[in-house]
Amino acid sequence: MRVLIVGAGIAGSTLAYWLQRAGHELTLLERSHDLRRGGYLIDFWGTGFDVAERMGLVPRLRREGYDLTEVRDVASDGHSVASLDPQRIAAGASGRYVSILRSDLAAAIYDSLDGGVETIFGDTVTRLMEGERSVSVEFDHAAPREFDLVVGADGLHSQVRKLAFGAESNFERDLGIAVAAFDVTGYRPRDELVAVMHAEVGFQAIRVALRDDITMFMLTFRHHGPVPVDDVSAQQELLRTSLADAGWEIPEILRQLPRARTLYLDRASQIRMPTWTSGRVALIGDAAASPSLLAGQGSALAMVEAYVLAAELAATPGDHRRAFDAYERRLTPMIASKQDAAHGLGIVFAPANRRDLLLLRSVGMKLMNIRPLAGLMLGRSLRDQAGLPTWPGR
Repeated sequence: MRVLIVGAGIAGSTLAYWLQRAGHELTLLERSHDLRRGGYLIDFWGTGFDVAERMGLVPRLRREGYDLTEVRDVASDGHSVASLDPQRIAAGASGRYVSILRSDLAAAIYDSLDGGVETIFGDTVTRLMEGERSVSVEFDHAAPREFDLVVGADGLHSQVRKLAFGAESNFERDLGIAVAAFDVTGYRPRDELVAVMHAEVGFQAIRVALRDDITMFMLTFRHHGPVPVDDVSAQQELLRTSLADAGWEIPEILRQLPRARTLYLDRASQIRMPTWTSGRVALIGDAAASPSLLAGQGSALAMVEAYVLAAELAATPGDHRRAFDAYERRLTPMIASKQDAAHGLGIVFAPANRRDLLLLRSVGMKLMNIRPLAGLMLGRSLRDQAGLPTWPGR
């Protein structure tokens, strides 16, 4: 089949890898002019790790990832108030765990295509017209084309979802927290292989020293309403205004904004839809069911969704409707569970009051260092399996 995949991120490139393996004719479309860079550090484990292993990516992910030795919670004056050993998490995952930049994971997946998939950068879809046997697609720049299937893997603000299912406002659930991530070169102080965290009521900041004298910052703060997605100056101003009274290193971190190599800013939102498919159009990743940063494992879930959709299409040649139904049936319960769990986790990323701050930043982190309790608290996430289907023919 001729398949258009919109979005060359984690979900789209994973789907392209598996559909290429099944012999389909693919076009990968990316709105950006190159692969997206920057972003934040993610903890990659669970069923998504299984998909990466089946793709042969794990050795590269381990090389490019970071073996953090400590997560350190600090007070405004910089002294440590609590500490967590990340190896407790790795042990709970039986070593099938890596901390890696989200953009590095996406690049590793894209590189696995080895140039075998037609990729168009700097363009997006503007119209979808579905017929009995195909979908006519119009683009912002390229000439119109026909495809048998269209898959939207174009993120939280999906254009494919808008065109095929309706306005984003019909499906987005704003969780009242904004997320920013950026990196700079030469920042001091620098703590190697340590995630240094500071939280106050209403916000949290994390800095991590990366290779090549780069430091990454992730800021999460209470915020309701829209955020400027494409206007860098407006993004910087929102951060300065929202964190104007924050202590610790925040004033200096904000002064670094003009030097940022990349800047990501968006709402922490979920996408909740009654169905992820319609006719010959399907959604995967954040476009279909963003669990939000608060839920964690969004990148891993995107890989799982891509693999399952590709496997179901390979198992039912010529019957995409049956494959779409199987894809949704297999994944809906797990995704819904992850999304439900996220609603109670906002206080972890932006404590609502002093009580939450004390409980989650001090008591919670200390409990996580007790191996039996850490296993109990993390067990559900680590063992949560989607039940990956066997690849047809294996």
